[in-house]
Amino acid sequence: MGRYVMRRLLQMIPVFFGATLLLFLMVNVMGDPIAGLCGDRACDPATAARLREEYGLDKPVWQQYLTYMGNVFTGDFGTAFNGQEVTELLASAYPVTLRLTIVAILIEIVVGITFGVISGLRRGRAVDTGVLMTTLVVVSIPTFVTGYVLQYLFGVKWGWVSPTVSADAPFSELILPGIVLASVSLAYATRLTRTSVAENARADYVRTAVAKGLPRRRVVTRHLLRNSLIPVVTFIGADIGALMGGAIVTERIFNIHGVGYQLYQGILRQNTQTVVGFTTVLVLVFLVANLLVDLLYSVLDPRIRYA
Repeated sequence: MGRYVMRRLLQMIPVFFGATLLLFLMVNVMGDPIAGLCGDRACDPATAARLREEYGLDKPVWQQYLTYMGNVFTGDFGTAFNGQEVTELLASAYPVTLRLTIVAILIEIVVGITFGVISGLRRGRAVDTGVLMTTLVVVSIPTFVTGYVLQYLFGVKWGWVSPTVSADAPFSELILPGIVLASVSLAYATRLTRTSVAENARADYVRTAVAKGLPRRRVVTRHLLRNSLIPVVTFIGADIGALMGGAIVTERIFNIHGVGYQLYQGILRQNTQTVVGFTTVLVLVFLVANLLVDLLYSVLDPRIRYA
């Protein structure tokens, strides 16, 4: 196991550099950030040259990337165009989005897997049809529609929750945004669990366990569920980074100043330092999440061994 982890960590190094390089190149073709700093009027040539020199934008892109990556390994993600350190923005935004993601993932795991198992064990019955129709409706509705409807009903009309999230963003205020953020992923996790459970329920090892007279609960939890969760864990592991980076709509609706909000502001203002800094951390989140998913495979299925 230790050798496998070391090998995976070494493989993550070129993936990290390749992903950050691609992101750096894509962000630098968004437009001229200096023009965005000057507003509607064109920048004075002398002022534009001074700003480009100050932020290192007068150098070739490859040199800017090498300088940026060298600073990243010292903990310096650069300075935003408003003079604020990107590390300060990261420190204020990521804990908020992390709490929101935890709420969304827990909802996705508990609700999605539960209904997926129930639907898979009762394939073709009324409950299965109901779950399939409900998840299809959830997937068909855009997130911004779900967000505004739930915000109006629960926050404005009925007053059960606050329609917006406070600056501290406690877990109690993130339940409704977490439901909105997890809605589409929850539907996919439910359908994936349902398909996997229904397929494995007809496998030989399940029939053998039933023939031995094992209790149904043990057959489901120890034999059927553990093997059926492997594709679901793969999906949820990849979904962690997607939820953190894709929370722009949800955070805008509920006025949450997290990663999505900062990325939106950075793209809107063509603030390349902010966008690159936040996406660099997201790349690390994806890599770590995928490594943890691979390690969980051996926990779910004892037949999987890593050399």
